[in-house]
Amino acid sequence: MIIGTAGHIDHGKTTLVKALSGVDCDRFAEEKRRGMTLDLGYAYTPSFGFIDVPGHEKLVHNMLAGITGIDFALLVIAADDGPMPQTREHLHILELLDIPRAAIALSKIDSVTPERLHSVHEEIRRLLATTRLADAPIFPVAAPHNEGIAALYAHLTAAAAKTQKANTHGGFRLAIDRAFSLPGAGTVVTGTAFSGQVRIGDVLRLSPGAHSARVRSLRVQDQIAESGQAGQRIAIALAGIDKAEVRRGQWALDPQLHLPTRRLDAKLHVRPGEAPLKHWTQVHLHLGAEDVPARLALLGADIISPGSSHWAQLYLERDIGALNGDRFILRDASARHTLAGGIVLDTAPPSRRKASPARLALLAALAEPDPGAALQLAAEQQSAGIDLASYARQRNLPRETLATLCQRLGLQVIDDTAFAAGNWQALRERLLKALAAEHERAPDLPGVERERLRRLTLPTLARSAFNALLHEQLSHAKIAQSGAWLHLPEHRIELAAADHAQWQVIAPLFSAQTHNPPRVRELARSSGLAEANVRALCKRLARHGTLWPVAQDHFFSAPAVAELAHHVARLNAQHGHARAAHLRDIIGGGRKVAIHILEFFDRIGYTRRVRDTHVLRGDPEQFGTPEL
Repeated sequence: MIIGTAGHIDHGKTTLVKALSGVDCDRFAEEKRRGMTLDLGYAYTPSFGFIDVPGHEKLVHNMLAGITGIDFALLVIAADDGPMPQTREHLHILELLDIPRAAIALSKIDSVTPERLHSVHEEIRRLLATTRLADAPIFPVAAPHNEGIAALYAHLTAAAAKTQKANTHGGFRLAIDRAFSLPGAGTVVTGTAFSGQVRIGDVLRLSPGAHSARVRSLRVQDQIAESGQAGQRIAIALAGIDKAEVRRGQWALDPQLHLPTRRLDAKLHVRPGEAPLKHWTQVHLHLGAEDVPARLALLGADIISPGSSHWAQLYLERDIGALNGDRFILRDASARHTLAGGIVLDTAPPSRRKASPARLALLAALAEPDPGAALQLAAEQQSAGIDLASYARQRNLPRETLATLCQRLGLQVIDDTAFAAGNWQALRERLLKALAAEHERAPDLPGVERERLRRLTLPTLARSAFNALLHEQLSHAKIAQSGAWLHLPEHRIELAAADHAQWQVIAPLFSAQTHNPPRVRELARSSGLAEANVRALCKRLARHGTLWPVAQDHFFSAPAVAELAHHVARLNAQHGHARAAHLRDIIGGGRKVAIHILEFFDRIGYTRRVRDTHVLRGDPEQFGTPEL
């Protein structure tokens, strides 16, 4: 169990931690000289670990760097002073971060009369009465004399035994609150693990940032260990990285969770008694160990009234790491006053229609602890399906958990995209309607090319999803394919008798030179037909689907293009791309012809040119059978 102290300056937090653990958390000479905590301190016992935080008003940013992610709060209030300004602010912060459990240490009881002790006890109860800590036990203590320490220690030990094990599933995330160098160990980062597990030898990404590093060694709860997990304080020695490349506020995490953002959607809550929170307020965001200036854009409202919650989008001054479910605190622009608390909902929010009713409904679903609620609604809202990989990263869900969730919700899953059952049926109908509309628009064409049909159905639909949708309709004979053309089964066109007769004359010339057939002029010379007539015939044959116009006056037969498409697909499988030289070696002939073929595939969207290579975008099956 990780315990975080809280309370006003000079109320005895560090002295109390020392009495409970035997460790003096003031590690800096300046702290010892001035008798006040300036930065985070740490102490450990067999049952729990302490994060001792500063109590000075000007050091709340340091307090927030340590308090996020704790299991238990120990609010320290001195009997001579009673509740003070930082007592109240720290209490507000604990509430806004939704810290689940707490105890109150009423310190310095040896310095007051019994009457004062009773009075301050009642004052504390009144302070807590309207908060989540209303039922928290109060332990009178005098730490220098060990008075009351045994009872408090016993309570903390019992609470630690009841602490639920943190979720170790999902990717590893550790909020870095300290970085230093040690001889023999190199750069060491420390922090609280929010999720997942880490082992020696793992590679972690420092996020935000451009660096990755291997885990050289670990200390967990200040003990040498082979592994660590969520809910623990962990020190990680990183190989191959300099201390200057690490800062407080970064995350050490699974590289798959590296998702830096400057914009996020969140649910905010303003405590009763606070001032209303207005649209476009300048704030400081404290999340994990990070502190970053930001602007607040309320979604669908002008203010958030005290005691109320609402949706907002935060525009950050620099990249931070965040995921759905992370809790944070907002302070004012001068970092002197706590304004609100919140929970991250989406770290890749839309920039348009961000306050539409549909978007606000999705934010409400994203705020639910059950990830299925948002997944179901998002799948229903998005006709083109929801990206499962992105959704899994946003909520740090293991893929097997996501697969089970999709099965429970009855979603149609194609590769990494999930569709609501109703949307998948609507796509079937849109596909058939698009095809019927094209037949009506161009009745003399044999059908529609695959890529064009995808755009007509839904331009944002992923190719893999469209291919699955199309395959489903082909297998049920709702759609037929003739070469590269897709059409309704009842849609048929025939060549005119004259065109058919002339095609029979020139067809053998295409079969004789499959990968470099004669050009229009050569066809006319060999067949004895007029060049203009051959050119017009080839264009009509291209509209019919018998030929493809690969280059100016250079037509290839449909089976030849299908074979070439398969060659290009195989080259991409082998090399990750196709080059003219590689294709030339396969088909023979000159390099110029290979260039024309690849440029043709670029033009129709089957490949995409990347410098002097051609990267596959389509499916060779869209060209039909390659048999000649």
